[in-house]
Amino acid sequence: MRPCGRLAVRCRNRRASRCAPCSREHSGDTFHLVRSGLTGGKGVPDTVRMHPRLFVTLTAPSFGPVHRAGDCHPARRRHCQHGGRHGCGLTHSGDEPLIGQPLCADCYDYPGHVLWNATAPALWKAFRDNLYHHVAARAGVGRSKVRTLVRVSAAKVTEYQKRGAIHFHAVVRLDGPDGPASPPPSWATGDLLLETVHSAATAVALPCPDSAAYSGGRLRFGTQLDAHPLTGGDSGRLTDDAVAAYVAKYTSKSVEAAGAVDRRIESLAEIRALRVTAHVRALIATAWRLGGLPELQHLRLRAWAHMLGYRGHCLTKTRAYSTTYGQLRAARADHARALAGARDLYADWDSETVTESAWRFAGTGHTPAEALIAAGIAEDLAANRQAMREEQR
Repeated sequence: MRPCGRLAVRCRNRRASRCAPCSREHSGDTFHLVRSGLTGGKGVPDTVRMHPRLFVTLTAPSFGPVHRAGDCHPARRRHCQHGGRHGCGLTHSGDEPLIGQPLCADCYDYPGHVLWNATAPALWKAFRDNLYHHVAARAGVGRSKVRTLVRVSAAKVTEYQKRGAIHFHAVVRLDGPDGPASPPPSWATGDLLLETVHSAATAVALPCPDSAAYSGGRLRFGTQLDAHPLTGGDSGRLTDDAVAAYVAKYTSKSVEAAGAVDRRIESLAEIRALRVTAHVRALIATAWRLGGLPELQHLRLRAWAHMLGYRGHCLTKTRAYSTTYGQLRAARADHARALAGARDLYADWDSETVTESAWRFAGTGHTPAEALIAAGIAEDLAANRQAMREEQR
């Protein structure tokens, strides 16, 4: 308890743009959560290393040509209906602000882009359900019976591309009917999983919500789909630790990677005043406009306009994939108490504990003096981590 009667608690914000210490801790928890589903540990048997496993990337479709890193679209003499030239003809470095911006904003499908972001969580669920159907067809068993023979366990993280569309990085694993403790059938091989992931992702599609504000159509994944087998060793193209670190990295990032803002939008006037690119402003304004339509109220696009329409969790997993954040935090708290000797030192707390139920929110952040101390500590920690990395190299 602080002298002024205030209790300082962690904000637990996963975004590095909001709180670097809490986001680092959250990324560390995510690393162990994903890694335990690949190598075992944290309550998961080590035999999961032998189960068929893939690292999959599912992307969004094209909503119009955008500038890209490296050799951009070749320049052509033809022009679009709005007078813009087809192609760019330039070579862009990876950090140029122009990357991800449409070649012609008038040709770009902004409603389709926002609706893709908004329905992507439902599309992921449809993909997982469809994966069972394709496994059943490939193995020659019934659709109702396949769930009694295998279980698809997965963990996925969301990443924003430069153009503002999301895509998913996922670890997909085939288990036996009882989860990671049971081996899958002999016919459930890595090749079968690889084939069915490709076929299921290609086949899955959801109808676009009906509205007269756009042309409609069907929502599906993009044609760029990557799926790499994970062999369980350190000699393969992708190691288990590298995949876990890659997934954990994106839990500390959010929509700011696309140049947007990480706070709620309250009005159209606020959208006009945002210091963002014209492309991001158009996406936010489109989400705001579509969110006012009665037929799209269920998508809550205005509440999630700052996220460019996406309203899903950053990281999701199936129940049987691995441990949980709650279990990891409880284990860390027990470890910290054991190191401090809290169990022995305060063994008689139960007889003297006073419960305080009247709490109120006092504020966030440090006082000016605390901010200077915290900045110095953070600088020292960053220097120590950098020195450790160089020593390991």
